[in-house]
Amino acid sequence: MISKRKIIIMGAAGRDFHNFNVYFKNNENYEVIAFTATQIPDIAGREYPAELSGPLYPKGIPIYPEEDLPALIKKYKIDQVILAYSDISYQYVMNRASLVLANGADFRLMGPKNIMLKSKLPVVSVCAVRTGCGKSQTTRKVTDILKKKGYKIAVIRHPMPYGDLKEQIWQRYEDYSDLDRYKCTIEEREEYEPHLDRGNILYAGVDYQEILTRAEKDVDVIVWDGGNNDLPFYQPDLHIVVTDPHRAGHETSYYPGEANLRMADVVVINKIDTAVPEKINFLRENIYKLAPQAILVEAASPIIVEGYELIRGKRVLVVEDGPTLTHGEMKYGAGIIAAQKFGAKEIVDPRPYAVGSIRETYQKYPAIGTLLPAMGYGKKQIKELEVTINSTDCDLVIVGTPIDLGRIIQINKKLIRVKYELQEIGKPDLEEAISTKIEDRR
Repeated sequence: MISKRKIIIMGAAGRDFHNFNVYFKNNENYEVIAFTATQIPDIAGREYPAELSGPLYPKGIPIYPEEDLPALIKKYKIDQVILAYSDISYQYVMNRASLVLANGADFRLMGPKNIMLKSKLPVVSVCAVRTGCGKSQTTRKVTDILKKKGYKIAVIRHPMPYGDLKEQIWQRYEDYSDLDRYKCTIEEREEYEPHLDRGNILYAGVDYQEILTRAEKDVDVIVWDGGNNDLPFYQPDLHIVVTDPHRAGHETSYYPGEANLRMADVVVINKIDTAVPEKINFLRENIYKLAPQAILVEAASPIIVEGYELIRGKRVLVVEDGPTLTHGEMKYGAGIIAAQKFGAKEIVDPRPYAVGSIRETYQKYPAIGTLLPAMGYGKKQIKELEVTINSTDCDLVIVGTPIDLGRIIQINKKLIRVKYELQEIGKPDLEEAISTKIEDRR
């Protein structure tokens, strides 16, 4: 008899749970000893519950900090370590691989054959080569096109289960009350609110087979709204991948973004209105090399600011999307573009006023500089964000995140929001690609 291979899955509360559910959960050839966690605060120390882990794991599965990985490999005589999170540099991936190999285990990346579920319905997936490329506005554009064609759609969002996993097996959102009912974090609201504003049904959670089964009863077409630069959880009929000329070259140096690009049916070069021509051309050449079969769509994400006249001459605090600034490594977002375009006098540095985990975020990601990431993975961190904003000495707060922060925290200063939508430039466009692929499938 061949003994079970002992496994650790390295993750960040998303891809790791999905890989377990679809491949390891009922697989008697393996024994998953533990998950490790990174990127997201307060994930380590929980456990993957018995309600989700199945009959082979009646006590659930513990989740440890990734820093414990060497000790865990040796203690449990681990055979394989599975890397199952995203938006990490190739240097980082190989550093992790070397760490695992040096401690005696195999290092493994899992491919689409083993981790993509198949839907009975057509699936359009929207993914990216990095966090912050513009997946969200591209996904919204896709849903608008499909609904205009008469399809009933459901958006299924990449997981962000940062609360009680037993209560997050599957979630269905139709209006703002569901955000409160499911106790959504700021990060979840940033992705969900714009869909609810459009009247889109949205699903998320932990068990993506259960989610798919429920969504298929609701609609005609599934839209996969990807997270970070991760691969889709469902086998797509049309795979749209968004790229960013501001970070040209990252499409060939971050995992698993390059795999997304090589798989693409459609590649969107976003932000073409604000990038320099040399970087656009460099990115375009890489796309031609890695995805010669793909339809190339060029687009911009123009900002929309109600009350833009209030910015001129003011000392402003700029709040941007948290993940885009942290592991996405962007140096600016929609908020800073608005501040510069409409004549702010000064970008106020919030770092002297930062408290708790917000201060720690600056220490971990010093390149953020004078912008304030809208971090909010739990009640405590949301409160620390509120204190940081209200303590900062400024005339005006510019919010470049996709949500209305004023609904979540009490801000004692004048606040204006910056919104943005995808605007395709010329032909071909997304509607042409969708018409061909989805109508063929149907």
